Amino acid sequence: MRKSWTDERLDDFRVELNHRFDEVDRRFDEVDRRCEEVDRRFEETGRRMERGFGKCEVELHRVEARLDDMVKALVFGIVTMTTAIVALAVAVAAQA
Repeated sequence: MRKSWTDERLDDFRVELNHRFDEVDRRFDEVDRRCEEVDRRFEETGRRMERGFGKCEVELHRVEARLDDMVKALVFGIVTMTTAIVALAVAVAAQA
């Protein structure tokens, strides 16, 4: 290994060093491009999810409305059956 650095060797080293940094810059540019693509895809996915959740929200309201109707029907049925049982008990008691 040489102990001295000539101007020529330093120039060669500078050229090689610049070449390597140019390659690093190129790689970082590629990473930046890929990150921008990932960001774009996340934004697109977010918009699709918002649209999908919007549809789910509408569907959820429909399900809630159907459950409310079913609860109303069950309460009406229980009240009707209770009234019928009480009326039957009163009729049986009146016969005795």
